[in-house]
Amino acid sequence: MSNKIVDLDASRSQQTKPVPDFWFAQLDVRLSKIEFVIARLEKQVWLIVCAIFASVVAELLRLIMSGV
Repeated sequence: MSNKIVDLDASRSQQTKPVPDFWFAQLDVRLSKIEFVIARLEKQVWLIVCAIFASVVAELLRLIMSGV
């Protein structure tokens, strides 16, 4: 009869094993891909902002040079 009794403490200690390293590796890969996309998007936004600023400056210079 004692063979059928389950030790609860032993079964809990077996269930709390650390997560395998490959799971963390997959998470790191996905996060690095997201970071890469965000960095690329940030560069594109800065490029657009700089282009708009350059066009505004060019327009102001054109107005100043035309003598308005």
